[in-house]
Amino acid sequence: MRPSTLPALLLVAASLLFGSGCVYRMAIQQGNFLDPDQVTSLETGMTRSQVMFLLGTPMVPPAFDNDRWDYYYYLKGKPLKSPVTRRLIVFFENDKVSRIDRTQMPDDYAPVSTNPG
Repeated sequence: MRPSTLPALLLVAASLLFGSGCVYRMAIQQGNFLDPDQVTSLETGMTRSQVMFLLGTPMVPPAFDNDRWDYYYYLKGKPLKSPVTRRLIVFFENDKVSRIDRTQMPDDYAPVSTNPG
């Protein structure tokens, strides 16, 4: 190897080594994104078709309990931050909303940006 190519080779090797650590990580978004306005308009007494029109199809299909619809939302954005999770459960009696569980929907619920940068 010629002495003049050694610095160029070291520069290429260093740029490959340090550049491999700058990998883009895409945001992972799963589930039903629930708009805050839609969640607040959900009321007891609504029919199943009204709930489906307002919130969409539930993320988890009712396997064992047909009177419960689960809406989950998960967003993993930045690598060192914990993921954002939201859960809304709608309970039905006689095909009408009887109870709404918003325990995992914070009061200051706002849309979350999917931009991990």
